[in-house]
Amino acid sequence: MKPCLPPFACRRLVLLTALLLGAVKAAAAADALPTAEIAPGVFVHQGQQQVWSHANAGDVANLGFVVGSQCVAVIDTGGSPQLGAALLAAVRQATPVPVCYVINTHVHPDHLLGNQAFAALEPRPRFVGHARLPASLSARAPFYRDALQRELGVELAAEGVIFPEVLVDDRHELDLGGVRLTLRAWPTAHTDNDLSVQVGERGPIFLGDLLFAGHLPVIDGRLLGWLEVMDALDTLDLELAIPGHGAPSADWKAAMAVQRSYLLGVRDGVRAAIDAGTPIAETVEALAGAGVDNWLLVDEFHRRNLTAAYAELEWED
Repeated sequence: MKPCLPPFACRRLVLLTALLLGAVKAAAAADALPTAEIAPGVFVHQGQQQVWSHANAGDVANLGFVVGSQCVAVIDTGGSPQLGAALLAAVRQATPVPVCYVINTHVHPDHLLGNQAFAALEPRPRFVGHARLPASLSARAPFYRDALQRELGVELAAEGVIFPEVLVDDRHELDLGGVRLTLRAWPTAHTDNDLSVQVGERGPIFLGDLLFAGHLPVIDGRLLGWLEVMDALDTLDLELAIPGHGAPSADWKAAMAVQRSYLLGVRDGVRAAIDAGTPIAETVEALAGAGVDNWLLVDEFHRRNLTAAYAELEWED
């Protein structure tokens, strides 16, 4: 059979096709979140150390995914549907295997408002969270949608807030094909619905916001409970940890010690003020500069932490 085009035309067609495919791949790469493979099959995108806002498109939390031979598990999806789509593009760059699980480490919007991008997949992955996540998300979802519109200019319908269907109240294992994840639901700490995700026996662990590195820790659950959970985490023998904010680290227990020092300072300072009969407003102002050296976002969160700690410790026995 004779070719349908002269040789020079065929060569030109091949060249144009190659250029087009290259352009498509380049466009896909531009749309994908940058990730680093920190261990075999374990990818992490490090969010910016900023408050969630229009300026960063909600890209302030660490996100990740783990690739098995059968499927992928995504751990947190970012602070907007657009960010979730960019994370999905990163998954597609890394592997052709399907996404079978989307795991949310806790309720905060910078970790789960990207869920919608994954909910649209066929087959649809299963969404996983702490057993207390649905109640917390249901209470906060209207405020998150309003904030997304106000701060990022993004409209999200009520059905765009995706709730977990696999609920973890203690421990749960997921098999991705040659890779096993261990999920652990923790008592109230950073929030009342914190979930960690460990890869393999001693592989990396995604701690969500149970650990902050650089970014000032944020109390939205129970200060004393968080300190207890940190003590339990310290007993784990793991090679690498991914905090909710800040760089993944093999020396993660040192980062935990820095966080513990800050939280203990908040606890002790507020307890002393309560014992002295100091009102909450005076306590917050008096401690506004205490124990915050070398932390980021102090102005945004330290006074809030002191207020939360006072409300909690005022009623302790």
